[in-house]
Amino acid sequence: MKKTILVLLLSAAGFIAVWRFEPSPPESVAVAQPRTSTPTASGAAAGATEVTLLGSVERNRYGTVQVQLVFTGDKITDVRLLQEPDSGRGIAALPTLREEALRAQSANIDTVSGATQTSESYAKSLQAALDAR
Repeated sequence: MKKTILVLLLSAAGFIAVWRFEPSPPESVAVAQPRTSTPTASGAAAGATEVTLLGSVERNRYGTVQVQLVFTGDKITDVRLLQEPDSGRGIAALPTLREEALRAQSANIDTVSGATQTSESYAKSLQAALDAR
């Protein structure tokens, strides 16, 4: 009788451990490829070249994030989102993250409360694009 109780308790503990297991998201894949386009005349000095850089693909439990940076001279003039999360609060945080990146002119941006994983993925993708420069 004592062995039966012990076996049932250990089985329940094993079941709970497996049930609560959450695999970690796959590691990021760096894909930073610079592309240079034609010179621009809008809002920039004459002869300034617009450079477009792709950030890495960053996966988290809510989806995938990938950004594209547009530089005119030494300044980040646009941050475009190529891949965005499928669900979660991170979707609503994306405009805030874009504004932060344009203001900071770097990947050193604040995380958005409630969207930590998306914010971290966004910053990693930004940093990969900046590193490719």
